[in-house]
Amino acid sequence: MFDETVNFSYSPVAQAAADARAAFIRRTYGHLAGAILAFVVLEFALFQTAVPDMMIELLGTTRYSWMIVLGAFMGISWLADKWARSDASIGMQYAGLGLYVAGEAIVFVPLLYVASKMAGGGVIESAGLLTLLLFTGLTFTAFTTRKDFSMLGGFLSISCFVALGIILASIMFGFSLGLLFSAFMVIVAGASILYNTSNIMLRYNTTQHVAAALSLFASVALLFWYILRIFMGGSRRS
Repeated sequence: MFDETVNFSYSPVAQAAADARAAFIRRTYGHLAGAILAFVVLEFALFQTAVPDMMIELLGTTRYSWMIVLGAFMGISWLADKWARSDASIGMQYAGLGLYVAGEAIVFVPLLYVASKMAGGGVIESAGLLTLLLFTGLTFTAFTTRKDFSMLGGFLSISCFVALGIILASIMFGFSLGLLFSAFMVIVAGASILYNTSNIMLRYNTTQHVAAALSLFASVALLFWYILRIFMGGSRRS
């Protein structure tokens, strides 16, 4: 979701010339838009195959299946982030971003499957629209206030460890996380967007637009995941 171990071998974007900063921002958000589009296309393609049914069947075999998926995704995330931050080649950076998008697309399949089958029509689109609106508002806030939101790093680190512990406990002991947990994670995702938006100016250099786009995409995906869970919970109650 976020990473403070950023390459400091070059000056941060905030210290670059105005035209270099503008070009970096355009590239970063252009790659973010491309990553989101690739995610949507991959999901559409996956749902034209037997993958969703296979994943639902696989995850239903044991309560620990999700633990395996979560562990695999954490490993993929680490590797993708490492590649995206690589100075070796631009190709390696794109491979990292592509790997992360593909990993997210696969992890989202069961949630989107259940949302489409059980939560009623339009819930995915509604969650996507709200995610876009919140992301736009938070991004506007970060850029217009020009504040350094790095102070959120401690909160995010603690929150992520606590959330991971709760998720693992829910898998092991079989209890539901509930809407309150999802609401808390929406707050965490929003804080992550502010944190990463601030970071792309203060902790990245002008050659790291691919890594910056990956960090923002991770936060957007987290926000969408838990907004969708909230919408699904509300749909089941209605």
